[in-house]
Order: sequence, then structure tokens, then C-alpha cells
Amino acid sequence: MTIQKSRKKVGISQRIDHIEGRNELRDSIDQRLIYWVIQAGFLPITIPNVLSIEPLNKNMLENWIQIMQIDALILSGGNNIGEYETRDTTENLLLSWAEKDNIPVLGICRGMQMMAVWANAEIIHKEGHIRCRHELEVVSEKNKWPKNVNSYHNFVLSSCPSGFNVAANSKDNSIEAIKHINLPWEGWMWHPEREVNFCLTDTLRFQNLVNYEK
Repeated sequence: MTIQKSRKKVGISQRIDHIEGRNELRDSIDQRLIYWVIQAGFLPITIPNVLSIEPLNKNMLENWIQIMQIDALILSGGNNIGEYETRDTTENLLLSWAEKDNIPVLGICRGMQMMAVWANAEIIHKEGHIRCRHELEVVSEKNKWPKNVNSYHNFVLSSCPSGFNVAANSKDNSIEAIKHINLPWEGWMWHPEREVNFCLTDTLRFQNLVNYEK
């Protein structure tokens, strides 16, 4: 597949990995997520966490986003909230920027949790959601969500955050998907990039989200 310059740019937040043997903190992203974004027809741009560190410049992250001309965001999975302050700060700043400029956002797993925390909701520990699959109980748009999804998380939303609606639950009544009432934002607790064969329903939802007309 040829990557065209005219494709919309999707900024992707990254997890932080501590490499003890070298005393390094590294930003990283699953290559499959990059490939999923490309397969959907967009240009992936990874976002460095270091841009949110003071005293570099409190506006450096937003300036970087504007220079890179980011059209949409993915808040990716990996790391628990509170594990690395730099990542938490980066994603909070990204959400505030996206809210201000009406930018489409997809929160994946931890990314959906971050959306909830940003909106002053809480997350709680939950058993039975690691390395398994769930049947979705869809609340709205019943034919436009996948029927069965993967699960790789220890935390779930305690309740629907303010400004969002629940779109789907798991059978144990955990919130699996949310949609913002006014903004082009969605949160999914599953990882579309971890499917052996990418789910067309996931891809179509993501394409519609990024191509949202303001």
C-alpha cells in the first residue's frame, strides 16, 4: 500500500517502557496499531511523551501538534493510569486540545479510561477481563458495533463519564464503549489492532470518526 501525502494524519499517544538494564524510559507503540491506521487509509504520527515535560515549554506539545497538522487522535493502550505522570499529562493535554478544536479522538483500552478520568469519572479494578473475549451488549447503533471483542485490561469505568453515553457493555455489565454527546470522540475497551484479522466494523467506525465533518 502506498502512503499518500494527502492522507489525514492520526496522532497516536505512546506507552512508556522502563528499560532497567540501560536506565532508559522509552516511548513505544505496537506495530500492529500503526498498520491498522494505515490500512484504514490514514497516516500515523507517533506523539512523544517528552513534549509535555516542564520546563521545556508548557505549549510545546500543542505547538508540535499544530506543526504536524494532526487531524485526529488515538489514545493507545498500555500502562495503567498513574504509572507514568508524563504520559498522563501528555494525554490530558491532548484531550484538552482536541476538545478546544473539535478534533476526533479514539480511546483504546487505557485511552478510554483516560477519557473517563479526564471527564472526572473513576476507574475501578475488575477481574475477568484479561486475555479473554466478550460478547457485546450494544445499547445503540446495534448493527454498527462488533459482536465479539478481545479484552486485555484490569480496570473498568465505575460509571459513564459526564458528557458521554454508553454505547456497549459486556455481559457482566462493564462499560465496553462510550461516545461523547457533542464531540467526535469514542472509547473502546478492546484493541482493534490485536485481532488476527482486523475487524471491518472497527475499521469502518474509525474511518467515520476521523472523517467527521465539523
